[in-house]
Amino acid sequence: MKLKLTFYSACLAIGLGACAESPAPYPKPKNVSSNSNVEPTEKHSKPDVSIDGENRAPESMVSTPINSATPVKKPTITQETPKAPASSTVVTDPGSEGDGDFVIGPTYIAAEDTQVKANVAKGLIRPFTMKSVDSKIYRGQDSYLKEKGDFSRLGWLYVPAGYKDGDELPFILVGDGSWNQHKDLLSRTLDNLIAAKKLPAMAAIFIQPGPLGGGDGPGSQRSFEYDSVNDTFAGWVETEVLPKLTTEFKVKFTSDPEGRAAMGGSSSGAMAFTMAWFRPDLYHRVLTYSGTFVNRIQTTEHPQGAWEYHQSMIGSSPKKPLRIAIHASENDLNFGPDNNWLLANQNMAKILKEKGYHYRFLYSKNSGHIDGKVYGHTLPENLLWLWRGYPIK
Repeated sequence: MKLKLTFYSACLAIGLGACAESPAPYPKPKNVSSNSNVEPTEKHSKPDVSIDGENRAPESMVSTPINSATPVKKPTITQETPKAPASSTVVTDPGSEGDGDFVIGPTYIAAEDTQVKANVAKGLIRPFTMKSVDSKIYRGQDSYLKEKGDFSRLGWLYVPAGYKDGDELPFILVGDGSWNQHKDLLSRTLDNLIAAKKLPAMAAIFIQPGPLGGGDGPGSQRSFEYDSVNDTFAGWVETEVLPKLTTEFKVKFTSDPEGRAAMGGSSSGAMAFTMAWFRPDLYHRVLTYSGTFVNRIQTTEHPQGAWEYHQSMIGSSPKKPLRIAIHASENDLNFGPDNNWLLANQNMAKILKEKGYHYRFLYSKNSGHIDGKVYGHTLPENLLWLWRGYPIK
């Protein structure tokens, strides 16, 4: 049975203004209410990241309250944000179609384009491994880590059906790559949308964080890589991940930032934004679910961590050539004033709107942190919006 993707959209009234007009294929918001109650909850609930009835949450996603008292030394970062080069790809002005603030839910339907289709050619997924002993950046010895040592991380490279070795591809870099709502769901969705000529043929790189420290809490390698407010992760991808994949799999990745996207959920969502924010010369497109734009890792330069993005950094900086899709759930995580995921993403939407960015903010009712049913309902539509303006051959 085919399922049709439907948005039950409304304007998000608290601090976000009215919704933008959204012509087809982005449905005009329905059930508009000026009294939408989207105040952040006082307590967080266990995240529901189920897809098709299965609970597929990463084991440590419900973390303990964050101890933000001890600043950590920040790795060396670029002192001046690089300027984005002139695009080598002819990208049309996408306009404001699909931009704005939307409320979805409380019921969710898995989008047809997230399902396996018998008549659609499947892309190839190739596993790879990266070892800390081969890295000049993430060696497992950083002072922030509560556990130090050598480690290996897994990754997977998706190449679209029909790809010929050496052809240049746009790509999307995805953190927390093993999650089903990332690797499995996104791969199926790319198969369908690329085959239908709705998206350009592209690669997807699914990369795991380092495993040291266990889980995602303070002192872990995952938090160090994803929650740090600097350009280190983007630099690691550029100098170590992409060259490795090019050598091993003969895939040529575009260097044009218009053809590069970053995606993630929770802390890897913050990582996706951080990559583009600090390196707009490398990435112009960002997609996040329940992004961790909160106070996780403090440094001298950023004593409130990623909370500073919406409190000061975006507002005080010149507008960058970024296209940003963000999301937060009604029952998202909440550990206190500057560790409130829903409030943080509301603030992100507000400042992105004020600065005139192309942005898209989804608030999902009846849902939790990195909720799988929200991914399944929204991923194709978000991808279509994210890549608007990019040529499809």
